[in-house]
Amino acid sequence: MTAPAQPYVPSYTSGTSDIPLLGDTIGDNLDRTAGARPDAEALVDRARGERYTWAQFIAEVDALALGLLDLGVAVGDRVGIWAPNCAPWTLLQYATAKIGAILVNINPAYRTHELAFVLDQAGISLLVAASSFKTSDYVAMIDEVRAERPALERVVIIDSVEWAALFNRQGDVARVREVSAGLSPDDPINIQYTSGTTGFPKGATLSHHNILNNGFFVGQLIGYSDADRVCIPVPFYHCFGMVMGNLGCTSSGATMVIPAPGFDPTATLEAVAAERCTSLYGVPTMFIAELGLENFESYDLGSLRTGIMAGSPCPIEVMKQVVERMGMSEVAISYGMTETSPVSTQTRVDDSLDRRVSTVGRTMPHLESKIVDPETGLTVPRGTPGELCTRGYSVMLGYWEQPDKTAEVIDRARWMHTGDLGVMDDEGYINITGRIKDMVIRGGENVYPREIEEFLYTHPDIVDAQVIGVPDERYGEELMAWVRMKSGAEPLTAEAVREFATGKLAHYKIPRYVHVVDEFPMTVTGKVRKVEMRAEAVELLGLSGAPTA
Repeated sequence: MTAPAQPYVPSYTSGTSDIPLLGDTIGDNLDRTAGARPDAEALVDRARGERYTWAQFIAEVDALALGLLDLGVAVGDRVGIWAPNCAPWTLLQYATAKIGAILVNINPAYRTHELAFVLDQAGISLLVAASSFKTSDYVAMIDEVRAERPALERVVIIDSVEWAALFNRQGDVARVREVSAGLSPDDPINIQYTSGTTGFPKGATLSHHNILNNGFFVGQLIGYSDADRVCIPVPFYHCFGMVMGNLGCTSSGATMVIPAPGFDPTATLEAVAAERCTSLYGVPTMFIAELGLENFESYDLGSLRTGIMAGSPCPIEVMKQVVERMGMSEVAISYGMTETSPVSTQTRVDDSLDRRVSTVGRTMPHLESKIVDPETGLTVPRGTPGELCTRGYSVMLGYWEQPDKTAEVIDRARWMHTGDLGVMDDEGYINITGRIKDMVIRGGENVYPREIEEFLYTHPDIVDAQVIGVPDERYGEELMAWVRMKSGAEPLTAEAVREFATGKLAHYKIPRYVHVVDEFPMTVTGKVRKVEMRAEAVELLGLSGAPTA
């Protein structure tokens, strides 16, 4: 007898929950949280030496909102924020939400031409900026581009006299409540520019409903309550910081802890120890840096129980150390993108360690996921690779004033096409195998860099690895591995890598080229810029004459 055919099970899941979606605006939600525990601590900015109770925090937010109204900021106006992580950033985030102004996040690493692009594309009328950060003189850079931007009516520098005056305007905060009462949760409230790893960045336009609920449910899945204190070293200009961090805290009553303006592994662990943080956020490279500190064992991290690791795949060994050495037994892996507010899937606290390193978890509550054939758009069976799509409350309103670009990624049924390749297993767990654009086609074989990167992490002398495709006259593309070595290790050669991989990887998956580096080109959010690596590799290897894939 022939075995009966296995039933077709589509790669589709929907996230269920006994907890309903939040139906209010960010401002109303903040008022409710602050009113419940006015004397508890809301925000700690260690670099600035500032602490706010919920009562103090809401008073400052309302005062700033009133100051913005007095400047003439109206519902729908775009207010830019160009600064590293700091308490003023957070205050502006909530003050703009209270009056319906659209906060435009500007990457602290931007140079003048990128700043000019965002000012023009978003139509920013008020820019709030730090005076400087690291080697960037923001004041000078703003002066360089301001004359050619008549739409930019006003610039306010944080900690200036003009900034302080915003908090001391004469008037009744009842005006703020009146404006807030006229806002809808579906109004646009935030524009976040995609990291721009390819081409010009696009402004993902997000509503109260998008980001408030996403922050809330990310926190719910790792058990946030008003007893939690969350260390947030990831940048506020990105969803990881301002949504998963700030909104995750304010929607659950947890305390926001800012360890430093920019990521610093020592400042981060000092903040965790001193503030008794229960949760820590980061991309894998941040956790690698923290674990690599020579005095790591001297920090008392006993208060930690959970956190979020996201932004890029987590190496197995790093996850093991985060759980064992940092005590983050309930740490979760999140997957998403700016366009989806950002999180679409997340592991749960009771998931096994294997689930947390081999998958990006299951579909978030109130969202849907499916894996489709990129060519036909049809949902594929479980266990079959394809493009991951997500649908639900988290999908952006669209790219700011770019309906054509929006239509390229959001279809008629409101499915967001992520551009990521994934596989869904029988239990609904999803494994991301790479970007469609990152997939390397070598001699007709599809090669997924993630698989090779995970293998290279098993080499005793490699601390980090990235794999890209480079042009090749014979095969169309060849594989190149960029590796970071452990301290004191001898640089690896291509021959040594081939010897290590022979018998363990198929021959066509073994990198032909190996490049040892101290660091990878990265965005501020910790995503590796593979486009930049590929361009540099072409020059380095003298492949400019080879056909490009």
